[in-house]
Amino acid sequence: MRRIIVALIALVATFSASAQEVKNIIFLIGDGMGLASATMMQLENNYEETIFDRAENIALQKTYSADNRVTDSAASGTALATGYKTNNTYLGVLADGTAVESLMDVAKCEGKRTGVVVTTYLQHATPAAFYAHVASRHEYLVISEQLLNSSLDVAIGGGLAFFEELYGDAVAERLAAQGFALAETLDEVQNISADSRVMALVADKEVEVRNDGYLADATREALRRLDSEEGFVLMVEGSIIDGMGHANDAQAQQREMRSFMEAMEVAVEYASQRDDTLVVVTGDHETGGLSIVSCDADFCLSEQGVEYRWTTNGHSGTMLPIYLYGAGAEHINGVMENAELGAALHKLISSNR
Repeated sequence: MRRIIVALIALVATFSASAQEVKNIIFLIGDGMGLASATMMQLENNYEETIFDRAENIALQKTYSADNRVTDSAASGTALATGYKTNNTYLGVLADGTAVESLMDVAKCEGKRTGVVVTTYLQHATPAAFYAHVASRHEYLVISEQLLNSSLDVAIGGGLAFFEELYGDAVAERLAAQGFALAETLDEVQNISADSRVMALVADKEVEVRNDGYLADATREALRRLDSEEGFVLMVEGSIIDGMGHANDAQAQQREMRSFMEAMEVAVEYASQRDDTLVVVTGDHETGGLSIVSCDADFCLSEQGVEYRWTTNGHSGTMLPIYLYGAGAEHINGVMENAELGAALHKLISSNR
């Protein structure tokens, strides 16, 4: 633990001395996405350039949680969102139950707008790590109430079923009482005043794959709504990459990865038009233990073919790549704890950095 603290102090000192101003952060998290997932997409693209190849800088993160060498999404999401490691299943709290500030909290204190876009339900572990404080990721109704009372300006994803369980037919009224306009499609979001907070509950639970282009479109709409003089923080999750890893389904994971990469393209394009926006892309953990292997041991052949092989239907403990684009990308370097990455992002948007 002492080594982690010393490394974090050194990292913060680097930012304080030299980081260019970062007004906006777009934080894209591929749930369950490891290096092999990104490599698979390069291979499937015949090694033509992908959005991963265009990264301006790359680092690595260690993902273990406070109580387990293999993390779950709650603990890893909390580390990325708050800068603190915690136990598996915990959201936004330390192992002793103490609530800790998320990146969204810091952004709000700086007068920035905040948003979350996901392909799962908004109450799921990774998005909830950015606004909730609860010892069990499975307390979906409690998390729904915390989402309702959060300071998010834009929330787009599934999760309507949990609100209906809580409030019946009065969901829109309860959201309105907290300043949220309810939308049930992306088209409805576009018709809501740009000054209004928006809760887009576009599915009962997960947003189905049939919604081609959904994640890119939702990211684009969130950026349109969050764009402001004060700046913003947006977290975008490719949520179901994880589910396809659990299922050991390489073809389905490719489909989810393409959706996520389309959202990455939207984010990087936005950042390329400005000099104040940092795009950070990483996973929360790797799922499935994916490996890419030769179909034949005879390497005298011109092409042996490749196979995608899985080693588990759970999570693995491998380090994850961090891809960086835009303002400040050069200042996140080396091998770090997931919590160090979270703390670094806090520092980048804090006025007293």
